[in-house]
Parts: sequence; C-alpha cells; structure tokens
Amino acid sequence: MAATPTVIFGAFDRHNFGDLLIAQVVARMLPRRERLFAGLAARDSHGDGGPRTVALSRIVAFARSRAVNVIHAGGELLTCDAWEAAVMLAPPQRVPTLIAAEGEWLRNGRAWAQKHVGVASLAPYALSKAALPGVRVKHLSFNAVGGVDLEARNAQLGADVLTALRSADTVSVRDCQTQALLAQWGIEARLIPDPATMTAVLFGTTIRRHATSLALREVRQAFPHGYAAVQFSADFGDDATLDTLSAQLERVAQAHGLGIVLFRAGAAPWHDDLEVYERLSVRLRAARVRVFASLNVWDICALIADSRIYCGSSLHGRIVAMAYALPRINFSHPDHSSKASKHAAYVRTWEAAGLSGVVHLENLADAVANALVTDCEQLRETASELARQYRLEFETVVAG
Repeated sequence: MAATPTVIFGAFDRHNFGDLLIAQVVARMLPRRERLFAGLAARDSHGDGGPRTVALSRIVAFARSRAVNVIHAGGELLTCDAWEAAVMLAPPQRVPTLIAAEGEWLRNGRAWAQKHVGVASLAPYALSKAALPGVRVKHLSFNAVGGVDLEARNAQLGADVLTALRSADTVSVRDCQTQALLAQWGIEARLIPDPATMTAVLFGTTIRRHATSLALREVRQAFPHGYAAVQFSADFGDDATLDTLSAQLERVAQAHGLGIVLFRAGAAPWHDDLEVYERLSVRLRAARVRVFASLNVWDICALIADSRIYCGSSLHGRIVAMAYALPRINFSHPDHSSKASKHAAYVRTWEAAGLSGVVHLENLADAVANALVTDCEQLRETASELARQYRLEFETVVAG
C-alpha cells in the first residue's frame, strides 16, 4: 500500500538557517513518500539549500480529495504570532508599514491575521485541522516544536495554540520547559531532540562536498590554526554591545590562536544583519576576522563543521555543532535574560551537566576557554545518543 501523501509545514517560507535545515531533515526522514512543503507564503529557497514552499491554499490541490498527513516540521512555532510572521515574510520595503500596523493587529488580531498571513489565528504556524478547509487530514502532528515563553504571551495566542494542539494526533516538543507547560494545559507531549540533531548523520556527504567550495578553502587558508564560527542577530548592533563583543572576541583570538568567522544564520527581517557584522569587523584586527557571505544552508553547516567552536545567538547553530560533536556556546544580549530563553531550555534538556550553555556576553572569552577543553568523547556520545533518540521518536510522528 502506498504511503500517505504528506504536507511538511513550517516557517521555512523565510530565510532562517534552522527552519530551512529542519525542513530538509524531515523530508529525508520520509523516503518514498509524496511530499509537499507548505508555509504561510510561497517561496523558492533552492538557491539557499532549502525547499520550494507553497502557500497553505495550495494544499487542497495537492491532496486532490485524498487523505493527507500534515507534519509541523519543528522549531519555535508555538510562540510566533501573526504580526511577527507577517513582518518576517514581508519584502524589505513593506516592513516599516507592517511594524507601524502593530496597533491594528492588537485590536483585530484574527481578522488581521487572515488578511496578512492567510490564517485566522494569532498563532499561524500552529495549524489545527479546521485551519485547512477542504483538506482531509488523516494525521496531524507537531514534531519537536518549542514554545518556551508561551505562558507569558498574549492569552488569545495561547488559546489558538491550544486549539491546534488539541486537534493534533501526536505532539512532540524539543525541551522540558515546553513539555511541562503543555502538561499544565492538559496536552501530553513526547520529548524529542530537535530535527537538526540528524544533520551530520543524514547530510554528511553533502556538507563535505560544500566544504570544498572556494569560500571555505579561503577560510581555512586564512586561519590554518582554526577558527570560531560566530553569529549573532541584529539586536546586538548597538555600539555598546558591539564594543563588548569585539573585546571578548579579541581575547578569544589572542588566547587560542583562532580566527573569527562571522556568518548569518538568517536573513529575514529581525534576523542577522550584514551591516552589523561589518561594524564589528572594523573593531577587530583585520587579520583575525572574515565575514562569510553565503546564506546556503549546506555552506553554513560546512563552516560550523570545520570550526573549532561555535559561538552565537542561534539555537540551530548550537545544534549543528552538537551534531558534529564540537564545542558550542550561546551568548545572550545584555538586555535579555539568558535563563528564560529557548537556548537555555534546550541546554537543560539535552546537554551533559557542566557543559557551557548560555553565557552573558561579558563572560564569552572565559566560556570559550572552558569549552575548548571539553572531553571530546563526551561530545561524541551526546551527538550519537541524540541522533539515536530522534530517529526512534520520529517514528511516533509518522502515520501510514
């Protein structure tokens, strides 16, 4: 009997390294199955190593009156509200208008969401079966999703998330904090590592091929003693924060003979900003820093895989480093709490005790020194065990 056609749904309709990567992981885990990638907007991210994505309205045509499975691919989907989604999906020239429309969104949430993202829900990346009129959904699942600060968000957002989760056949989450919160709401969710845990296992050959590209060869030639793969989001772009970060990275470079390679883990609005990276670069000694321009998922994976350590604000940067058994550190913005973040929740759930987790920016250099002497065998055991757990638990997500 043929496998059920499957819609892989998620936030890979914008450039975010993690979302594009987990879409490809879930697709690879579903061999010999007719698949459709869907998001809130149609996008073709093939040039960046991601999928070609259709808008929700195209799912009806894909189903052709057949029953289909719908899998939420993963990521921090439960806390992305419709206004945030609309801004991140907008072309640059529309972003200021949408930001200015926040008041209208707050007054007319669901109607505004229907108009701008095509779903009458404050949580448009959490689909209920009712959100897909005309589609016969055989099995609706949430795969390794996150919702760390859901309790602190808008109550209507929480209500829409709860509606979607209650309509699902299976729910799995990627951290204990989200699992505990959903349990309070009466939702039994399985615990499963993030899909990017499978990066090295599933895509090692592809990533090794990308490691031979001219850009990666130039990085290795510039830094024969190795480099730190460093990334941070645009909100780190104020002068005081950049001054702190540059001082810490100078200490890292001097103490360990490392180059500093800055890369973007997302180019959508509110993600990483090339101009901010350039401003940091001028604060660092020219011989110690390079800006890695590629936004291709596999180029980024290759850059992380060839590094001596990953340091950044991206959770998926960390998870890819985990998959390659590399030292990793997340750092937080001085104005944000490191303990309440999705990064901290993931570290508490899956990292070995004592391993560097999320650090304040002013402690980055000391954290790097500690991380670089982490037992390599322990890192390899974590990578292997998480991949084993993900493969085992993913079977519960997949229906016939």
